[in-house]
Amino acid sequence: MSKIKEIIKKLFYKFFCSFPVVNNRVLIFSYYGEHYSGSPKYISEYISNDNSLNIVWAFVDKTKKIPNCKTIKYGGIMYFYNLATAGTIITNYRQTSEFKRRNNQKYIQTWHSSLRLKMIEKDAETTLLPEYVEMAKNDSKQITHLISGSKKSSEIFERSFWYKGDIISTGTPQCDLFFNDKIITEYTSKVREYYNISDNKTIVLYAPTFRKGYTTDAYLKEFSQLKKAFDKGLNVDTVFLIRLHPHMINMTDLIEYNDYVIQATDYDDPQELLCASDVLISDYSAIMFDYMVTRKPCFLYVPDLEEYVKNDRNLYFDINQLPFVVSKSYNEILDNAISFDFDNYQKKIGEFLLQIGSYDDGKACERIKDIIKGEYNG
Repeated sequence: MSKIKEIIKKLFYKFFCSFPVVNNRVLIFSYYGEHYSGSPKYISEYISNDNSLNIVWAFVDKTKKIPNCKTIKYGGIMYFYNLATAGTIITNYRQTSEFKRRNNQKYIQTWHSSLRLKMIEKDAETTLLPEYVEMAKNDSKQITHLISGSKKSSEIFERSFWYKGDIISTGTPQCDLFFNDKIITEYTSKVREYYNISDNKTIVLYAPTFRKGYTTDAYLKEFSQLKKAFDKGLNVDTVFLIRLHPHMINMTDLIEYNDYVIQATDYDDPQELLCASDVLISDYSAIMFDYMVTRKPCFLYVPDLEEYVKNDRNLYFDINQLPFVVSKSYNEILDNAISFDFDNYQKKIGEFLLQIGSYDDGKACERIKDIIKGEYNG
């Protein structure tokens, strides 16, 4: 029955491609319709007050409501109608194989990070499923604008993305909020209220990525000593928000929660958590590079570094050359938390931003709006 439904949807999509393209219609979806998050969210919020644009969001859960936007079901008939007729399509992940961009459509691919540590796409082809590689190659042929957050990111895209078009140096839309004091205050208050965290608490966000086989042996699971270390090193009262990778959402109970260790895996938008957090702990996740823009302390806990590189993904950087505080054992992260040198950290962040040629300045969404309206001259 599912195969029959897929055939019917493709037939509908082919039929809808005979309809005219509506230039001011913008179809947006994030992570295959699963979330209202990432660069698509922040582009949408920036352009949503422009009455000349008709914004349509596609969600797996079509009951979601977004101000000044129409919502439709991802993968439904109206999704294929809008996929065929929207003047601009924006997403942060690969599109499925039925999509064939029409000549007068724009397809803006934002990808889902400003930069990355783990190798991606063609650079990691041997680790990817053949079906995904085929989908990725087809998707790359449809893109009209591939968005980049830095010179280094552009170099990676040029080599790895199976894409031959222009890479646009707009900056990262999902990082724009870190340059807006009003939004930072709004999201900080929102997160603290949501988790009932008082203003005198320091929020440490722990956001590790997933491993092959969904193993959790390398995760932090004991936080009492870590709290003492951060409390002492930063002279604060620490609360931990634990956000596992979306692939690990069914494994949140592997950590014991209490009044200072709080489950945050099901929070819809990690950028809001980054705004509210005073410190980040991660491992190989690209979230570190978004957080870098805030210049707030970031610690990497990587006790399985050699095993990860051997069995999961090769890395674009020597992890010891990154500006973040690297710990390869539990005792080491305790020591690093106690002895954290803020001034030295700030120096390293500044040098690294220059090294990668960061484009992030808080105006990425503005530039993408210009692309949508045909007014971009960058």
